[in-house]
This record gives sequence, structure tokens and C-alpha cells, in this order.
Amino acid sequence: MNAVAATTAAPRRVKLVYFAWVRERVGLPEETLDIPADLATVADLVRWLKARGENYEAAFTNEAVVRAALDQVHTKPQSPLGNAREIAFFPPMTGG
Repeated sequence: MNAVAATTAAPRRVKLVYFAWVRERVGLPEETLDIPADLATVADLVRWLKARGENYEAAFTNEAVVRAALDQVHTKPQSPLGNAREIAFFPPMTGG
């Protein structure tokens, strides 16, 4: 294997799901994207999404407010993406 192949990992396909006002601002309920292999954490993914366009920038303006779940398990921004197949984003939940 050559050095370039060893350092260049292929993108991986994940399903992104958006809920409530995150969905309204992104403009989609869900999408399947090939994300760069070097995205290590939820926060990395959010920053990458924000660079994709104004709608994503609007949805993730305050990164600390939007919550995430990896394969339906709530997680924190610094959590590793691991091998998650589905990543959901949603606003904080309130009420009872």
C-alpha cells in the first residue's frame, strides 16, 4: 500500500435525521451523506455541516443548544462518532 492510500480514508455513509426547528432550518427531515472519514466527533460533524450552507449554519448557529443521538443513544458534542449509522439532531426537550 502506498503512503497516500494509507493516509486517505474513504468517506463513510451515514443517515442524518433532523427534528423540530433543526429540521425546519435545515429544510429536510433526513438525508444520507458521505461524510469525511476524518470527522471524529459530533462537534466535528456539526462544524462540517455548518460549512455546507446557510440552512445548516442557521440550524447549528448555537452548537451548544442542539442535542445529538448516535444510533438512538443521546450523546455529547465531544463524543466520538465511532461507527454510528444514524445521527439525529434535535433541540433540547422540555416539559413533562
